[in-house]
Amino acid sequence: MATIKDIADLAQVSMATVSRVLNYDETLNVAPETRKRIFEAAEELNYVVTPKKKKPKKKELIGLYYSYSLEEELIDTYYLSIRVALEKKLERLGMELYNISKDDTKKTISKIDGIICLGTFKKEEIELIKSFEKLSVFVDANPDENYFDSVVIDFNSATKNALDYLMDLGHQNIGFIGGVETDMYGNRFKDLRQDVFESYLKKKGILKEEFVKIGGYNPKDGYLILKEMLSGDTKPTAVFVANDSIAIGCYKAAYELGVKIPDDLSIVGFNDVSSAQYMVPPLTTVKLYTEIMGETAVDLLLERIATKREICKKVTIHTKLITRGSAAAVKS
Repeated sequence: MATIKDIADLAQVSMATVSRVLNYDETLNVAPETRKRIFEAAEELNYVVTPKKKKPKKKELIGLYYSYSLEEELIDTYYLSIRVALEKKLERLGMELYNISKDDTKKTISKIDGIICLGTFKKEEIELIKSFEKLSVFVDANPDENYFDSVVIDFNSATKNALDYLMDLGHQNIGFIGGVETDMYGNRFKDLRQDVFESYLKKKGILKEEFVKIGGYNPKDGYLILKEMLSGDTKPTAVFVANDSIAIGCYKAAYELGVKIPDDLSIVGFNDVSSAQYMVPPLTTVKLYTEIMGETAVDLLLERIATKREICKKVTIHTKLITRGSAAAVKS
């Protein structure tokens, strides 16, 4: 078998020059005639270039920290779908995932390259995440625009689009059923959808405060609140709810009260969970692109890790109203 020395002797150049030419070293300044002579010598001697072994690339380790329990995730599959999307993205990229808990410390996650935080967090949780001193991106929350990247939903236009749709159907008595959010300091405050609902309908001159009911985000709350809402002397002709889980409870309450959907009551949900299209009637709802949210969070984090970008980014994901069978025009 021919060696680099054999080629060097035949081409009348140094062994170092042969090695650099055969390995296509772009920094080597050598005449074209010399290159040609080396390649011809290698071909004549049937020299086979042995590729250099590359060190295996280190797999990036990404931490995932979520603010809710797995039981809560199953009740409202919004976060579940985001988590699955980002986990699939990381798997496709050949990256490893580490689930962070409140018991973790800066030392226990020292090998982590970055963190994706899913959910809404209290002040102490935010401070814990900051103490890790790792690049982090938040999904569905934006606790500190000067410190974290974030991926959020455009709740403002999503809520207005749903209300415009109901008003175009002739509805004036529109109710809202939602829950209460908790900020990074542990303070309870209005769901942004409720805030937009109230300000938008007040501007239109049709806000009925007695039709705004707040509880939780699960089917039981939807069931109990709609029953209460429909027990009064004046009743809404339509209800906009903060998520599809609430809508499921509303369907049960309406059935028990003999209220037909959408003939007697129109319902518009939020999230477009997979079961929404199979409800009877199929639920009209705001579709959130959870897969895009999860993938965008991964892209944001990896880009920031690679570039060491100092300025934070906030990416807003838009929504789409999916019209099905749960909303109809007001009876004349």
